[in-house]
Amino acid sequence: MSWNPTIEPQCPDAGSLDAIETMIVPRARDLGGFEVRRALPSPKRQMVGPFVFFDQMGPAEFITEQGIDVRPHPHIGLATVTYLYQGEFQHRDSLGTNQMIYPGEVNWMIAGNGVTHSERTSAQTRKGPSSLFGIQTWVALPEKDEDTDAGFEHHDEAALPFLEGEGKEVRLILGNAWGERAPTKTFTEMFYADAVLEAGARLPMPDNHEDRGIYITQGSVEISGDRFEAGQMMVFRPGDEITVTAGPAGARLMLLGGETLNGPRYIWWNFVSSSRDKIEAAKEAWAEGDWEHGRFQLPPDDMDEFTPLPEKAIMSGGH
Repeated sequence: MSWNPTIEPQCPDAGSLDAIETMIVPRARDLGGFEVRRALPSPKRQMVGPFVFFDQMGPAEFITEQGIDVRPHPHIGLATVTYLYQGEFQHRDSLGTNQMIYPGEVNWMIAGNGVTHSERTSAQTRKGPSSLFGIQTWVALPEKDEDTDAGFEHHDEAALPFLEGEGKEVRLILGNAWGERAPTKTFTEMFYADAVLEAGARLPMPDNHEDRGIYITQGSVEISGDRFEAGQMMVFRPGDEITVTAGPAGARLMLLGGETLNGPRYIWWNFVSSSRDKIEAAKEAWAEGDWEHGRFQLPPDDMDEFTPLPEKAIMSGGH
């Protein structure tokens, strides 16, 4: 899709920084030459809309034969999406999915009552040097859908709404915004978008969602005359008209938000739920390791190893 008038600002910038409800500066963690910055959950904010987890992966460079190996591990009560700027992942899960993901595409895995998956750099990519840069998010499911059956969707870059105009390129990854809707099935009203802005380009935030935030992956933006740099997340007050302006080197942003859930969530390891008891049951099922008859199975073509249940992990969130 070419120019879309709904991504042009029709209002002035927010009058003051009071429009920013929460500012999050994630701490970088080095995972053996691979840097991760986690913006959600944070001490200041557990969720933005239904988004309960937000990690920036990389950028990282790998020499020949190196890459990422995230062994099979379980999830409940959420849906995951991996969105790449550079590199690739091979996704395999207990539903039998074996799917490559490349920049601009969407892998949407619904964990529901339970799913197991792995993410690895493919054997083909390991034949030479490679890079990896992207965002991983978890979307908490509504309480009524936490025990739904697991599912998986993949959508190529060409299937996602693409808006451009006045120095902006915006790809809608999930949900609805600016009069467009992405093809992926979601359980609540939400939006998730990748925006690339030239220097000075102005982008209005969607005005049809309760919770709204941005994460700056590259460059900088200005809001009400103040500049914010890469690696920062801002969450805005509901209802305020917000326009962000790209800094002198331009910017790349992830925009996210949507309808708030009926309450906070418990988070333990890879499990998310409105119920502590449901997390305890999932812990027991994974520890049993009954891959043939139990609640969790391993991916059929990635069964040689798995991630054991942590001996120590802290339960966070909840009421």
